[in-house]
Amino acid sequence: MAICFQFQSPLKPITFPASTPKKIPFLRCKASFSTTTATELEPVFTSVKSFAPATVANLGPGFDFLGAAVDGLGDYVSLSVDSSVSPGHVSISEISGSSKLSPNPLFNCAGIAAIATMKMLNIRSFGLSLKLEKGLPLGSGLGSSAASAAAAAVAVNELFGAKLGVDQLVLAGLESEAKVSGYHADNIAPAIMGGFVLIKSYDPLELKPLIFPQNQELFFILVSPEFEAPTKKMRAALPTEIGMPHHVWNCSQASALVASVLEGDVVGLGKALSSDKIVEPKRAPLIPGMEAVKKAAINAGAFGCTISGAGPTAVAVIDNEEKGKEIGQKMVEAFLEEGHLRSAAMVKRLDRVGARLIDSVPR
Repeated sequence: MAICFQFQSPLKPITFPASTPKKIPFLRCKASFSTTTATELEPVFTSVKSFAPATVANLGPGFDFLGAAVDGLGDYVSLSVDSSVSPGHVSISEISGSSKLSPNPLFNCAGIAAIATMKMLNIRSFGLSLKLEKGLPLGSGLGSSAASAAAAAVAVNELFGAKLGVDQLVLAGLESEAKVSGYHADNIAPAIMGGFVLIKSYDPLELKPLIFPQNQELFFILVSPEFEAPTKKMRAALPTEIGMPHHVWNCSQASALVASVLEGDVVGLGKALSSDKIVEPKRAPLIPGMEAVKKAAINAGAFGCTISGAGPTAVAVIDNEEKGKEIGQKMVEAFLEEGHLRSAAMVKRLDRVGARLIDSVPR
């Protein structure tokens, strides 16, 4: 879901460290949404266009601390300097791909992230006009709100010379995400950074890229039913307490998943992906047919299957694209037969890049 509501920040305002470059083995950032540049910057482009990918959060046992970016799906943001917009403000001039989103930048995830990024850059003398192209459906479990926020944050940053590092961009996106479903980075971090990301800590925010080997094949089978699962509703279904055996089990499986990612072990990744005993058992019954879909995926040869984020999209993993298409068809059939829901299947690779500039017009 990508409609934003009022939010009280849970974080104390503390000072940012120096910005970090795009590709590093570890990111630590003390959360702050205050200005990070002492002098106001000039735009280096008249307009820019950015893209941010879909994401799969949780990955089974990694609730709120593991996520991955998906290639070929996502949102676009076009941003331009506009003299008709009040200096220091953002105006959303157009939204395509969804009729449910507010054009008010204070209640739109792209607008909120753009404003947060402008504040970090100390932009006070220029007004910006923003166009949002939604490539992801709302409430799909594919990080729709995070993609909008990531694309907007990157667009503002690029327009003014790319002065912020990924740590700060994640925080700008988090300000937006928090107004949707709470302060969790397992969508926004991979949307900005690409690949697999481990959120090691939230206070301070510490992000660890998990590098999946370049020479290994990995395909996500994404099956999205015609059913909306708002993140807030799905989070409300979670248990407030868990037993020690389930805690130990999920910790061990999350660790196994991280090891499998680093080793390029898709079979091990799939096995761990399927192993959640805390979150999935509470959410799956709320998505018609989900349990049958998971069974159909495994029976058809998937290495593992779970709910993508809060759902309702089901995600399975495999190392062969054609086999992935066959598995996807079986999952679609299960959604229809057991859940009475029509659905669509896609087979996608891992996005290793994250949010990026795709077009620009120099001044």
